[in-house]
Amino acid sequence: MDITELENEQLEDKNIQSSITPQILKDDNTGEDEETKEIVILETEETKPQVTKNPFPPQGRLNKCITNGTLLVVIWFAISSISSPDHYPDKNSFQLLFVFCCSVIGGKLLEVIRIPSVPPLPPLFGKGMLLAGFAIRNAPYISERIHVSKEWSSTLRNIALTLILIKAGLGLDLQALKRLTRVCVRLSLGPCLMEAFSTAVISHFLLNFPWQWGFLLGFVVGAVSPAVVVPSMLQLQEEGYGVEKGIPTLLMAASSVDDILAITGFSIFMSMVFSTGGILHDLLTSFRDVILGVLLGTFWGICLRYFPSEDQTNITMKRAGLILGSCVTAVLVSNSIGTHGAGGLFTLMLTFIGGAHWTTDRNEVQKIITFAWDIFKPLLFALVGLEVSVEALKSDAIGISIACMSLALLVRISATFFLVTFAGFNFKEKIFIALSWIPKATVQAVLGPLALETARISSPHLEPYAKDVMTIAFLAILITAPNGALLINILGPRLLARCSPN
Repeated sequence: MDITELENEQLEDKNIQSSITPQILKDDNTGEDEETKEIVILETEETKPQVTKNPFPPQGRLNKCITNGTLLVVIWFAISSISSPDHYPDKNSFQLLFVFCCSVIGGKLLEVIRIPSVPPLPPLFGKGMLLAGFAIRNAPYISERIHVSKEWSSTLRNIALTLILIKAGLGLDLQALKRLTRVCVRLSLGPCLMEAFSTAVISHFLLNFPWQWGFLLGFVVGAVSPAVVVPSMLQLQEEGYGVEKGIPTLLMAASSVDDILAITGFSIFMSMVFSTGGILHDLLTSFRDVILGVLLGTFWGICLRYFPSEDQTNITMKRAGLILGSCVTAVLVSNSIGTHGAGGLFTLMLTFIGGAHWTTDRNEVQKIITFAWDIFKPLLFALVGLEVSVEALKSDAIGISIACMSLALLVRISATFFLVTFAGFNFKEKIFIALSWIPKATVQAVLGPLALETARISSPHLEPYAKDVMTIAFLAILITAPNGALLINILGPRLLARCSPN
């Protein structure tokens, strides 16, 4: 038994050694294979030619800047060769191109600036453009050589106003308006009217404004800026703040109606200010302009529902072209013949009635209008900045203007707080809604210079009042746009309840 056990143990040891030996050999072979692979890879990497990037032609952002700049210069040469009598770029078009480029650069520079301790703000592109125009007007060397024609400046601002009205008309949703609650109606109408009335009273006693000029100024500064409010609310909505009670949606919906009310009120008092008749005549004239604009806009809007027909090609471009051509013509013609409010109301009614019937192409038309607005926006804000001269401003006038604007803004904040008191919001939410209704930018940039242009043409003796309106509009943009955006982004996460964005 012992001999057999010893033989069995020897056989088991041989089997174990035979099973281990192939594994060792295999491991050795795999190690050799890995070494040979590494050697081959190293040799191929050493023999592989180094690929170097060709710096020409440039790519990315540099290529985009060169392309956009070249396109701008080419368009400028083309337009100037047509408009100039001698078929070469004239002095005024070159100055306008210079203002446009400086405005774009100023807007981009302001967007680049970031403060680490401050939450991210929505794009304040317009404020940088405004400051660029202000710098061009008051720089010692540049201001003597850059003088944009008043006729060109007035026409471009009127076109910018038309684009804003088109965007507002196309942005109104009939179904959403039907679903508006009482608080949204109060928020759309109440704060603007309260600020307009308070501005009229305060400016009458502080700035010695006539009552008509006071109300005109009130509707200039009474509009909130969707360009600041809407991006801020979208950011809060994406993060889930205030979504449960619909606060971002409420403020975004009310901002468009607020702007339309301000522009309509401004147009009415604009007609009254520059009218030569009595008060009754002014009221009848304003009523005539309103009826004329509403009727013509409604008629043409119904026509655009069916022309062009659905079976045509490039229907989106045709609709956008008809809207732009009709509305720009209406605004420019109405201003030239003295019916200042008719053109704006025509534009609102046309775009609202015509766009409500478009089911598929409405968004595409809005994109085309937005593209046109992106072109005119730098010119609008820069031309507003060009109208403000430091030499013409008096220190006491600046202080009184800021005091007038601040007092009216306090009335607006208080009125907004009380108007949403019985709407189911808690104290913190009411504070946020009231303070988020501060920013002003786009409407003030359009309406502020219109009275000044009209006074220069038809009533030079009213120009001092128009300059004060222009100054207050400039200060309103400069002060309320960044501070309002800052308050929204700081107070939103602190005062609003957060829930899942879904």
